Amino acid sequence: MKTGVILCAGLASRMRPYSGDVPKPLIKVAGREILYRTIKLLQENGLERFLVVVNDHNKHKIEEFLKTLDVEYQTVLNEHPERENGYSLYVALKHLEDEKFVLTMGDHLYSESFISKALKGEGLIVDELALFTDREEATKVLCREGRVELIGKDLKEFNAYDTGFFILTKDISDTVSKLEREKEKLTLSNIVQEAKLKCYPVSGEFWTDVDTPQDIERAKRELLRASVKGTGDGFISRHLNRKVSLWFSEKLVDKITPNQATWIVFLIGVFASIVALVSPPLGGLIYQLSSMLDGIDGEIARASLRTSKFGAWLDSVLDRFVDFFFLSALAVWLKPDTSFLPWVLFAIFGSFMVSYTTERFRGAFCKDAYGVIKPLRFLLGKRDERVFLTMVFTLLGWIEALFVLLALITNIRVLLTMYLVWKQEGTH
Repeated sequence: MKTGVILCAGLASRMRPYSGDVPKPLIKVAGREILYRTIKLLQENGLERFLVVVNDHNKHKIEEFLKTLDVEYQTVLNEHPERENGYSLYVALKHLEDEKFVLTMGDHLYSESFISKALKGEGLIVDELALFTDREEATKVLCREGRVELIGKDLKEFNAYDTGFFILTKDISDTVSKLEREKEKLTLSNIVQEAKLKCYPVSGEFWTDVDTPQDIERAKRELLRASVKGTGDGFISRHLNRKVSLWFSEKLVDKITPNQATWIVFLIGVFASIVALVSPPLGGLIYQLSSMLDGIDGEIARASLRTSKFGAWLDSVLDRFVDFFFLSALAVWLKPDTSFLPWVLFAIFGSFMVSYTTERFRGAFCKDAYGVIKPLRFLLGKRDERVFLTMVFTLLGWIEALFVLLALITNIRVLLTMYLVWKQEGTH
């Protein structure tokens, strides 16, 4: 299965007051066009060619957009979009070469995990839960003995929802051609019910259709929530920082790139260091602010499908600069005597080594340390925790105690990390 058919010939009457001349498939949700998301995720799962069904109104703009992508495509014109989406499939089938193909909608959003699971199925992909879409507006499906018995928006008895995602074969052509001759308006629901397609459940994964501006905002929020990395966050990030960063990411995801977010947060951290030279408490507050915003670049990158190795590397490097600048600024303000200087040096050294040990694990073993060695998730001393402690101690004026605490926490964590890595990998 190498071909995807994407239906983009709808008239999108409910969205036009909001989108203007932008075709619905090209509306950006969390920084990326709906059509881009579908093609990108299907490409990553092995599809190579795309038939994109368009109408007279959006044909030029969609073709111009497709030219910017690294993708093999063909646009197919539906000259009668008023005949509904089933007629768009009828038009597409005339140009289809593969025996088996994916069919989906140009106004639907799907997560990567949804698509990877759906591609293992056959027939209509249904969702028994529909956690992320408007259930009142969604098309309902009654499946019996693994096949569609009834489908429609107004069903009273149903056990699943239509996700707008299909795995079909060209055998569907006979049913489509028959109904095209019989009906002036031909919907996919007509085809699905007539063909009694198989029901293949993929439940609980993110998908939604976009019909209104409210749908866009809801989808943006869900995509950003799904962008939070599963491992590696410390206690403060999980319970405080992520709540703040997600709020800012929602406001910024359509306005800035992940790398721009990285540099903005870096500059806030540098500013915190400068302020700490004259006022450690105020500098500590700004330092904590930079930590709360530190997740924005990753959230925007994952939500907008812009993740890159360079971006992750840059973020990690700039974080080390900020930590060095801030602790150095506190040391300059403190003016420690010779007897206390080792605590300062070990605090700075340990702060670097916490990150270095986990990053070197990834480089040496090509694995995420937090994913492989689960006890690491519960060791105190991750960056978010260190920055929060720094803020608290600077507000209290306990600068010397802060350096002692950081020196102990970070270096003990590094020693425990070495032991856990040895236990996990060194004894093999």
